[in-house]
Amino acid sequence: MIAPADMEACRAMIRTGSLSFHAASRCLPARVRDPALALYAFCRVADDEVDEGHDKARAVLSLRDRLEQIYDGRPRNAPADRAFAGVVEAFEMPRALPEALLEGLAWDAVGRRYDNLSGVMDYSARVAAAVGAMMCVLMRVREADALARACDLGLAMQLTNIARDVGEDARAGRLFLPLDWLREEGVDPEALLRTPEPSEGVRRVTARLLTQADKLYRRSEAGIARLPLSCRTGIFAARHIYAGIGRQVAGAGFDSVTRRARTGKGQKMAWLMLSGLRAGVSPLLPHAATLHARPAPEVAFLVDAAARRANARGRSDALFEVLAQLEARSRGAA
Repeated sequence: MIAPADMEACRAMIRTGSLSFHAASRCLPARVRDPALALYAFCRVADDEVDEGHDKARAVLSLRDRLEQIYDGRPRNAPADRAFAGVVEAFEMPRALPEALLEGLAWDAVGRRYDNLSGVMDYSARVAAAVGAMMCVLMRVREADALARACDLGLAMQLTNIARDVGEDARAGRLFLPLDWLREEGVDPEALLRTPEPSEGVRRVTARLLTQADKLYRRSEAGIARLPLSCRTGIFAARHIYAGIGRQVAGAGFDSVTRRARTGKGQKMAWLMLSGLRAGVSPLLPHAATLHARPAPEVAFLVDAAARRANARGRSDALFEVLAQLEARSRGAA
């Protein structure tokens, strides 16, 4: 499915670019771990090209073209692309899932901001919950309840990322906090971008976001019982490691402007041990009301796409619109 040299290149990308995922992935069986590393490597390359490139519009349009080639069976001559093409073919990866990620990165490229929590969740659905749904596909799990809870975990992890990166994002001209929450606290979004400061209002907004993440982490656990037993430790590990990042932010008084939360090797090892214990005990009898809770409205389209094995072109009118904006911007810059 994936050439050994391409697989090693994907491992190297994750070792240096996503330490938390690399730690959690070590607990997955090889049949899931290797395609998961290929998936994350492709997502990591795409995200970095948009975040760090000088021409964000061109980076997103390049990703659009790369996905087109992958689904046509002729991937670009690059390790991450070839590896992800193997994953798409072997697992019948619904096209709507990576195209949701494409849409989220397109929103990044146009500098979209989010008026309320639902808007932030819409964004998080695309750049993170879509990956959670794809991970279920890699485990051969297509049950709607399990997919919904995997999307909960993706949402929680992205909200944690946003809370951790408030200062880093602001200094790069990015803002992902809900604008209505900021205004309720008397925080001017433009002033925050001009001069990032850990004001009391910004700290309270960060705390609220982590509270939402914690609710989603707890709800996500009910779906772990629907995963293969051999995969549960790795998924619990991802849950605990990312939630631990949120606790580091809380321990710093919710100041993620002047400092960036980090977790150490010892902490990760402790969470891995806890995850192994929990995988064999706690998920066996999930609370039915939590397991069967309806998916968050922002992720319902992901659950539907993954459950239906929909490999047809998944682009929505909204995706066409934002890609058209980027095409126009790219032509204007040429």
